[in-house]
Formats: sequence, C-alpha cells, structure tokens
Amino acid sequence: MAHLAIEYSPGLTARADVPALCAALHAAMIDTGIFPVAGIRVRAHRADHAIVADGDAQNDFAALTLSVGAGRSPETLQAAGAQIFNAAQSALRDPLATEYFALSLEIRVIDPDLSWKDTPIHARLAGRN
Repeated sequence: MAHLAIEYSPGLTARADVPALCAALHAAMIDTGIFPVAGIRVRAHRADHAIVADGDAQNDFAALTLSVGAGRSPETLQAAGAQIFNAAQSALRDPLATEYFALSLEIRVIDPDLSWKDTPIHARLAGRN
C-alpha cells in the first residue's frame, strides 16, 4: 500500500500542471521499487478555502502525504521519500522559483491492525510487477 494525497491551494492550478505532477509522482513511486504497483494511489485535492502563511494572495502550497503499509525500514522510506520529493520539486520547479510557494512531504506508516482492505486490483495485477 502506498497512497499519496496531494492537497494544494487553488492558485497552484495557474502556476503548475497538477495532472502532470500526479503522473510524475506516480512514476517516482513506481521507480522506488518498494511499492507494489497495484497498491499505488495518487490523489490531488484542491483546498478551495486556504490561507497560506501571511495571507498574501500570491501564496500557494502543495502538501503531500504518503500513507504506506508497515514493514519497511526508516532508511528505505527515507530513500523513497527523497526520490518522490525530488520528483515533486522537478514538477513544481516554476512555483518553487518564487518566494510565494511551500512544498512539503510527510510519510505516515499505517498500523496493520487498524487498517482494512478489499482490493481485487491486486489479483488482477499479480505477476505483472
């Protein structure tokens, strides 16, 4: 399981290609080699109402939260996180070149005892990784 949620400010759509960002992050997640393809999800959600930092109307953000299943070492997750964050930085190069943008990534490890799943996609993709 590796689900990446991207929350972003409304103004970012004028400064960045959000679908291309999703595609770049999806590719980076696959390229890490540690997430089963069938378990990868990338979702982007615009925060219709947001006040960023000092409230300047030019301020934008993209907050990435990667939720992963337990069982990977912190070092493995740090390396994967760096790879994914680098992909985000590349895709968001233009907004990051300004003083009006904030980018973050957090990885959360999900407790398997507190997580339920029913995912036939895994069976369909079995053996294709």
